[in-house]
Amino acid sequence: MQKFKTVDELVRQLKPEKPVYCIRKQSIQRASNFFKNKFPGKILYAVKTNPHSEILKTIVNSGIEDFDVASLEEVKNVRKIKPNAKCYFMHTVKSRESIKEAYFKYGVKAFSLDTKDELIKIVETTNSAKDLELFVRISVSNEHAEIDLSKKFGALNSEAPGLVRLTNQYAKKIGLSFHVGSQCMHPISYSKGITEIGNIIKKTKILPDYINIGGGFPTIYPDLVPQSLDNYFEEIKKGLENLKLEKLPEIICEPGRAIVAESGSTVVRVNLRKKQKLYINDGTYGTLFDAGVPNIVYPSRLITSGRLISKKLTSFDFYGPTCDSMDYMKGPFVLPNNIKENDYIELGQLGAYGLTFRTEFNGFYSNEIYEVEDKPIMSMFDKEANKAFLVA
Repeated sequence: MQKFKTVDELVRQLKPEKPVYCIRKQSIQRASNFFKNKFPGKILYAVKTNPHSEILKTIVNSGIEDFDVASLEEVKNVRKIKPNAKCYFMHTVKSRESIKEAYFKYGVKAFSLDTKDELIKIVETTNSAKDLELFVRISVSNEHAEIDLSKKFGALNSEAPGLVRLTNQYAKKIGLSFHVGSQCMHPISYSKGITEIGNIIKKTKILPDYINIGGGFPTIYPDLVPQSLDNYFEEIKKGLENLKLEKLPEIICEPGRAIVAESGSTVVRVNLRKKQKLYINDGTYGTLFDAGVPNIVYPSRLITSGRLISKKLTSFDFYGPTCDSMDYMKGPFVLPNNIKENDYIELGQLGAYGLTFRTEFNGFYSNEIYEVEDKPIMSMFDKEANKAFLVA
């Protein structure tokens, strides 16, 4: 992978016609080390967030060797990088074929479920294996999440105790898990989830081997400024202490966005300006999916070839290159007023889901990926980097 000192250097040398994706490995290492040093348990990287091989290599080199996977392809991608990595199949609805191949071919022992039917499927497909680690996912509130994940997965509180008792009969090790939703903006969601876990433990009298508090740890965007991750970890520790268990189970989390978001950015080029509308060469069918329907506002900055940049800032909407009117990003994206055709814009915080959501719709697809060594546009770990965007 070709490497550049900065994004600006990349643009000067390549003058890219297509969108360019940038990876910052040092950012991943920094976030990984932060979680390893501060979180009171084991870290499982959520592969769905960014499965690129260079990302996975950097994750492993940073000391994280356990992975939250949702498909066989993710298992395969991880094993190519780290053959003995432990994969936890945390998708609660899996095909029998996927379970069978994961267990018998790739040695995956850990599976998640939220229904009796899924439990039966796992037990039957693995021929009643005696070495299964089974996680019962319960439904919890996603009230503080920007993206609600509570409607699709999770056993209801009324169903969970019975499912836990049944699962315990078939598991070598049993886990209880929840997910507070993506980009969770308040730490209290985690302690509430832990309280729900505690209620199930009291009702069933079953002490799990694992408590998995899931993902949802946030990153920073211009319009979404969460509390420090330290506050999240402290809230989690308090929640675990309040369980008042003689022996605490092994604690697991599944961060994705919080580890890789800052590491990625996309460089786009302006194809046309219509007043406060900018037509760019990437969009919601490319790396900018989350700027569409979820309306995540990415930090943006203008890259020029040395001409004067206007001090007057203007809020712009973005339109992607496809013929689909849904290829629209409301923003607002705040940029210098004199931006024009052929100018380049760097959009930050795209390490999370940027590469994952790309399609080839209308023939617009770019796989130009480079490594850069400059700092992320915004950072949970560097307040100075955020000043320009938060003031704007």
